[in-house]
Amino acid sequence: MQRFEIAPVAHIRSDFSQKFGIPRQSGLVGELEALVVFEPPYRRPEALREIGGFSHLWLIWQFSQALIRDFRPTVRPPRLGGNRRVGVFASRAPYRPNGLGLSCVRLIGVETGEDGPMLRVAGADLLDGTPIFDIKPYIPYSDCHPEALPGYTADTIEHRLEVRCDDALLQAVPEGKRAALLGVLACDPRPGYEDDPHQQYGLAFAGLDVGFTVSGGVLTVTRIQREDMPCGQ
Repeated sequence: MQRFEIAPVAHIRSDFSQKFGIPRQSGLVGELEALVVFEPPYRRPEALREIGGFSHLWLIWQFSQALIRDFRPTVRPPRLGGNRRVGVFASRAPYRPNGLGLSCVRLIGVETGEDGPMLRVAGADLLDGTPIFDIKPYIPYSDCHPEALPGYTADTIEHRLEVRCDDALLQAVPEGKRAALLGVLACDPRPGYEDDPHQQYGLAFAGLDVGFTVSGGVLTVTRIQREDMPCGQ
């Protein structure tokens, strides 16, 4: 079998320090912003020439914390309750032979800093530090197919929670990140097979520890504090 070696051209800087809570698909939370930071060999402005003419980009990346050694032909998508199995190539599960992910993100703009030119994007579903292998423009007339069939995902596409969060708790979140946090929570971070109204969950987001419960389609935020702060303080 032929083998090929590839190296990251960039990494992502996002508000997710843990996998739990990351939206299951890109674009579900448009308020989420992230930075694509290029590796030194690729920090060249000419490599981004005319990228500003595109509104969306494809990111090709790796599930760096979900790499597997043994091939698994089937997976259990969490939104299907954790019991129904589908073929791995009929899913977007992270446990794949090469661990590759594909995300469509909105390009906000090109920024320049001490790490050279960077891309600010919205709607990314990536863990902080995720390696990115390639970036390609999204082309509407070839990449968009309105007639495409959704398969089994048609059963879960409308799944959203009502989010209730006391204003006093929300004050602990930087104003520019509040809409993104509420959007992440509305997507229901829980595994699809869990439905215990007494279960307390903890979500790491933007340096904050966010606690919540879910009952009857309503997510209630119970705490928001710095991640380094002991619970109860």
